[in-house]
Amino acid sequence: MIEIKNLVKRYGDFAAVNDISFSIQDGEIVGFLGPNGAGKTTTMSILTGCLSMTSGSVTINGVDIFDEPLEAKKQIGYLPEFPPLYLEMTVREYLNFVYDLKNCTLDRAAHINEICDRVKLTHVANRIIRNLSKGYRQRVGIAQALIGNPKVIIFDEPTVGLDPKQIIEIRTLIRDLGKDHTVILSTHILPEVQMVCDRIVIINRGKIVADEKTEDIEKVVAGSRQIQLKVCGPQKEVQNAIKGLSGIKYCEVIGEREMQSTAFLVESEAGLDMRKGIFNLCASRAWPIIGMEAVGLNLEEIFISVVDENGQGGKKKKGKKGDK
Repeated sequence: MIEIKNLVKRYGDFAAVNDISFSIQDGEIVGFLGPNGAGKTTTMSILTGCLSMTSGSVTINGVDIFDEPLEAKKQIGYLPEFPPLYLEMTVREYLNFVYDLKNCTLDRAAHINEICDRVKLTHVANRIIRNLSKGYRQRVGIAQALIGNPKVIIFDEPTVGLDPKQIIEIRTLIRDLGKDHTVILSTHILPEVQMVCDRIVIINRGKIVADEKTEDIEKVVAGSRQIQLKVCGPQKEVQNAIKGLSGIKYCEVIGEREMQSTAFLVESEAGLDMRKGIFNLCASRAWPIIGMEAVGLNLEEIFISVVDENGQGGKKKKGKKGDK
C-alpha cells in the first residue's frame, strides 16, 4: 500500500531524513514515532505531497507521489495536528466544500451522510463549527479526511487537547477506521500507540531505529528478562533452588505470603526463556505455581532506550524493515 524507499531530505549539509526505507501493508494501523527534530514531520510532509524530497521514492497504492501527485493524493486522507477548519461554516457546509475541493465523484448526499454517521456528527451537522467543542471539531477534521473514501488515512496528534472521554472515543474511531483503511498515527502519547496500532516505527536523527509489530516491540531492546512468580513452598528453599538454575541472574522475594504462597521477582540472562526450567523445578519438588507473569518494558522505556542509544552513537537496533 505505502512504499518508502531510500528517502532523503537535505537542507544544505543537514539531513533531516537520511536514507530511510519501510513499507506499510493494506489494512495496517502503524504508529510513527520520534522525538522532536527526529525527521517524523518531514517524512509525513513528503508522504502527503506537501514537501519535496532530495532523493528516494514514495508510492501510495503503486502511484508515485511526485510523478503523479494528484492521483496519489486521491489515495490519502490527512488530519494535521491543527485541523484545517472554516469556523464560520456549518459542519455540512464545510464537508460539501471539501467534497468540491477534492473533486469527489461519489454520490454527494449519501457519501457525506455516511461519513457523518460513522464519525458521529449527524446530530451536529447543521451547527456552526465555531460553536462545537474541541472533541467535535476533531471529528470534523477526521470527517474531511474521509471525503472521497481514501485508502490511506494519516493522523498527526489526533487526541491532543482532548479530555479523557474524547480521547477514548477518538481511539475507538481510529481502530474502527483501520478495518477499511490503512492508517498512520503520529503521536507523542505512547500508550495510545500500544492500544491502537498493529505496528510501531520509530525514527530518530533521520534514521529508522525500530520497526516491529506492537506485541514484539521489546525485541529492539537487548537485555535480561523478568517474571513475577507465585509459588506455594518453603520460601528460602524455593528461592535458593531457583537461584541455582542455569541462566538465572537473581531471585528476590517481593511479596508476603498469600494463600500459602510467596511472590518472587526472577531475572534471567538475555534471550533465555526461564519459564520451562522453573516449571520443571517446581513440579519435581511438588511446589504448586499459582502465578507466573512476564514483566516487560513499557513503550516509554523502549522509546527512550532506542532514542538515547541512537543519539549517543550506539549501534542501532534493527527491526524487520529498518533502513539500510
